[in-house]
Amino acid sequence: METSASKHRDSSTPLILVTGKDGQLGFELTRSLQSVGSVVAVGRRELDLSSPDAISALVDRTRPNFIVNAAAYTAVDKAESDVELCFAVNEAAPRAMAQAAKRCGATLLHFSTDYVFDGKEARPYRETDECNPQSVYGSSKLAGERAIADALSEHVIFRTSWVVGAFGGNFAKTMIRLARERDELRVVADQWGVPTPAYLLADVAATIIRAVGADPVFLSSHAGTYHLAPQGETTWHGYAQHVLRRVADLGVQLKTHADAVKPITTEQFPTPAKRPANSRLDTSKLRGVSGIALPQWQESLEPIVRLLALQSSGQ
Repeated sequence: METSASKHRDSSTPLILVTGKDGQLGFELTRSLQSVGSVVAVGRRELDLSSPDAISALVDRTRPNFIVNAAAYTAVDKAESDVELCFAVNEAAPRAMAQAAKRCGATLLHFSTDYVFDGKEARPYRETDECNPQSVYGSSKLAGERAIADALSEHVIFRTSWVVGAFGGNFAKTMIRLARERDELRVVADQWGVPTPAYLLADVAATIIRAVGADPVFLSSHAGTYHLAPQGETTWHGYAQHVLRRVADLGVQLKTHADAVKPITTEQFPTPAKRPANSRLDTSKLRGVSGIALPQWQESLEPIVRLLALQSSGQ
């Protein structure tokens, strides 16, 4: 007997439901996934992520082949005092998506975070390393991962770090704005990781969906959790210097130039939520999947830096 899942896999034009369309990742997913299917993208106005019933109703009505969940509660510091809503969006919502996906035979792609780790490891984190989140945000994202795994076998979870895009708010944009306004910048230099472009996340998601569509048994050996980030490593301080150096090269006028950005410690910049000192992710598992290539972080960041420079020059 042909199942609804097998019908989906045979579809030449899969229907892809994208959540979180208003964010920088959702924006890029909506763009990239047009190349592999018909996209239905929803944001806050179309979907209340704190309502599992609303999520179930949307999936049951849409009956997608794929659900790509880019929606999340990402206000890391605010989450420390907004625990209930944070868990509703980051745990209960993914659980509802996974349960609804199972009913209609859909595959779920979900994005998680380096914050599931405590950051104490001396090397890049592997998918099999013990999780030990140190914040409400990290705990809620780990709970969401586990809820998906418990409810649905046909899933792919991407853990990533330091997401950046040309659209929406992010660290790179903030550094450019502050460097144009201030004579001095102080940036944390003892937290390690790598900036991950939203377009790279979206393009990898498109590659996985294309692979699932081409091979009905792809997920039998590739479902699970992957670490997704460019290669290399840096600190927030090094990241800021790189961005400011490049936009200055591209003609953006700055008050604080890259070499004048002062390094500080995490203790000198206290925040309500604890950040991992080590956010480096080992991407060997994902790079072993056919069709996946992950560039060095400086190379992957260049298209975004150029767009941000254009945006800044036009202001």
